Amino acid sequence: MILTKSRVFLTLTKARLSFSVVLSALAGYILASESIKGFDIFLLFIGGYCIVGASNSFNQIIEKDKDALMNRTRSRPLPSKKISNLNAIFISILLTILGLVILYLINYKTALLSLLSIFIYTCIYTPLKPVTPFSVFIGAIPGAIPFMLGWIAATNEFGIEAGTLFMIQFFWQFPHFWALGWMLDEDYKKAGFNMLPTGKKDKKTTLQIILYIIWMIFISIFPYSGLTGKLSLSIYGLVFVLILGLTMLIFAFNLYSRMDVNSAKKLFMYTVFYLSSVQLIYIFDKFL
Repeated sequence: MILTKSRVFLTLTKARLSFSVVLSALAGYILASESIKGFDIFLLFIGGYCIVGASNSFNQIIEKDKDALMNRTRSRPLPSKKISNLNAIFISILLTILGLVILYLINYKTALLSLLSIFIYTCIYTPLKPVTPFSVFIGAIPGAIPFMLGWIAATNEFGIEAGTLFMIQFFWQFPHFWALGWMLDEDYKKAGFNMLPTGKKDKKTTLQIILYIIWMIFISIFPYSGLTGKLSLSIYGLVFVLILGLTMLIFAFNLYSRMDVNSAKKLFMYTVFYLSSVQLIYIFDKFL
């Protein structure tokens, strides 16, 4: 019974996604910290998971009927009736309150940004998904906050450094989401979701993916210029980040050339690898 309930909770909060988002915030914290405080790391991890988990849970509550129509989501806790709607709402509210209180213990700016993130994701992005592909642009805002949030948790300041981290993850969202949207286009359309920028798998969509990757590469190497305050990048860091970005561009051109699901899947998988790798390079570059 306990194991079953644990599985339901982990699925409701999308544990794998939530952990990856929290790790992004931790990367921002480590990058900003002059002296790492173990208790703050603990608070950021637990509070961050609560906020991301609550966002994912609210999302599933709102989309439970649409999830029932899609192959990849019909077995989620709500459409499969493994949990009641009322219990899911209770868990979501409880996680939100716990997350905000825990993050407030770090500083109020961290809690405030987390509140903004969950509001945009739940109240704007999720309702817009069946209405317009522009929802991806809205969803990219809360999706880009974690890396920046970690910096603010460590410094209690918002400046060019935090803004740069936000922009890196903001532009990364588009090739990531649109590659996923390409892979699952038919399934999404069963529920009335149009996630691709043109509404279909065409050359214009792949060109937009390429364009956003170019912007992402530019922002990712910009700290080498010395114009981003305490956030900097050595020549070695620059080379590694540039190689990673150009490799993603190759995957995007491959999708442009082949226009198939397999190429989109390879691009999607690489975007996941790219973000973690760039964050690690920034951290290693700081300490080495």
